[in-house]
Amino acid sequence: MDEEILQDFLVEATELLDQLNEQLVDLENSPDDSNLLNTIFRGFHTVKGGAGFLGVSSLVQVCHRAENVFDKIRNQEVAYDADVADVILRAFDQISRIIGELSDGVREFDDIDPVLLDELDAIVKGEVQEAAQTSSAITVIPEVSLSLPDGVDPDGEISDDEFEALLNQRDQLLGEPSQPANEPKLQLPEGVDPDGEISDDEFEALLSQRDLLLGAEHKPQDLPQASPAVKPKPKAPIKKSAEPSVPAASKAAGESTVRVDTRHLDAIMNLVGELVLVRNRLLTLRSAEASLEDISNAVGNLDHVTTDLQASVMKTRMQPVKKVFGRFPRVVRDLARKLGKDIDLELVGEETDLDKGLVEALADPLVHLVRNSVDHGIEMPDVREDAGKSKTGRIVLAAEQEGDHILLSITDDGKGMDPDMLRRKAVEKGMMDEASANQLDDKQAFMLIMSAGFSLAKQVSDLSGRGVGMDVVKNMITKLNGSIDIDSAVGEGTRIKIRVPLTLAILPTLMVSFGHDSYAIPLTSVQEIFDYDANKTNTIDGQTMVRLRKKSLPLFFLAEWLRPGHFDDQRKGDKIVIVSIGNQRVGLVVEQVNGQEEVVIKPLGVMLQNIKGYAGATITGNGNIALILDLPGLIERFK
Repeated sequence: MDEEILQDFLVEATELLDQLNEQLVDLENSPDDSNLLNTIFRGFHTVKGGAGFLGVSSLVQVCHRAENVFDKIRNQEVAYDADVADVILRAFDQISRIIGELSDGVREFDDIDPVLLDELDAIVKGEVQEAAQTSSAITVIPEVSLSLPDGVDPDGEISDDEFEALLNQRDQLLGEPSQPANEPKLQLPEGVDPDGEISDDEFEALLSQRDLLLGAEHKPQDLPQASPAVKPKPKAPIKKSAEPSVPAASKAAGESTVRVDTRHLDAIMNLVGELVLVRNRLLTLRSAEASLEDISNAVGNLDHVTTDLQASVMKTRMQPVKKVFGRFPRVVRDLARKLGKDIDLELVGEETDLDKGLVEALADPLVHLVRNSVDHGIEMPDVREDAGKSKTGRIVLAAEQEGDHILLSITDDGKGMDPDMLRRKAVEKGMMDEASANQLDDKQAFMLIMSAGFSLAKQVSDLSGRGVGMDVVKNMITKLNGSIDIDSAVGEGTRIKIRVPLTLAILPTLMVSFGHDSYAIPLTSVQEIFDYDANKTNTIDGQTMVRLRKKSLPLFFLAEWLRPGHFDDQRKGDKIVIVSIGNQRVGLVVEQVNGQEEVVIKPLGVMLQNIKGYAGATITGNGNIALILDLPGLIERFK
């Protein structure tokens, strides 16, 4: 398999799959859209063609059948209803899986699930998709009353034997055999304790005995030999792939490449040309007796060119947020169908550009927030009708640029959140006392759902209920130097807003220092700065606090953390920097504030990468090295 051709195919197939993921859901809502239908048909056809050229037969197999289905739909011989869509989306998932495995370096694949292929063939033949309907139907298991054996304490622990007896009793009441009629009865070899642990050899012997009783063909060497003296068979050698292993760098080709508009490249080339001219001018000034004004003009020109060049290079990393939004129609469609809800999803601002790294980092938090809106926000259709709402719920996923930040929002018209109920829940869970809960305003009460272990779900399901996901979302957004804000009204819905910087490569910071050591604090976290005054501080439970507009905030002395052994009881001239970390505000005491500075983030070396509290390093305008602080990690490490 030619690796260069394969990587080209993966880039193209990944883009096609991103589009198909959205188009397949759109088609369910607009089944008569012939242009959309033809586009989907061409998408499967293109992937099949590339897979056939590379010899990925399993991919060709499933694409070909999906293509046949859409050919029938194009000719109006088959309707694209929800049941057919379920089968097609499962085929799409298989295609996505194989493409993902190809990207990860896998070159040999298992056969496609024959049940799925049969279902696709049955659709082409116009047969009723009983299998699809059955798979999507909910199996209702009748309840039966069981009675415990005599002498068993109903409140005590139940033994394995008693549990087995109850299962058999249940099967008899339901008319189900407790053991398949054709299940052979096996006998343990002599000398084997039935209550003891079974060895691998004995287990293999039992398997062979079972196969014999079921009539399986066995060679002489496969006959049961339950003696403990039997030597284990040597392990079969691991089959090596005929293809050479793929270099690690090329495995994630689909993620490590980005398409760039040639106009951006032309702009960069022009700026590089201007940069060369400025260099030549500076070299000339160095060799001649240049005036201060000439040097100043040349440096000003250099500043102008480098600023434009920086902006142009950053544009090459920008990708439309549509790359993330494109997966949500499918997510909402599948969840709504599973939960029996009717939900319309509206996407706004899909063309908003965002740094490639942020696009990938935001995918999981957004998926979790949208799932939460579907599961907890939107009510069931009958509940919405009783409340005077439309049966169909609405979720709006939007993106827009605000200066050097991107604002993402998830808005639903569901049941909303009651801040009083959130305060009561926090007290019930022991997260705070009643007095502290009553001090929370409504926005702070809404932010409680971002706390670890905080859940309003009465039961844990495969979607939610453990109170973990929102905590992970908050930590992820905080790591991206972003912030979260929640608005909600009971009966009207909830809006969650996420604000993240346009890029992570260049970071606006507040430079602070202790003696000759400089540190950079991400500017997005900084709220205000004022002089340190010991008379305005007090100590509560061993924690120094500062009073700020009738609220007490914890105060941390950065010099004692970052310069072990350093202690200064004077603190004359020190400053307090108030920063927000998630929904928490704290004060950091620093010796000197040097002002704002945009810095280029340089990763720390391998030896320092796992030290909490540092996000990287940078070189400041005066040529010194400064460490960039990771505030959540710093607080966690030293608090």
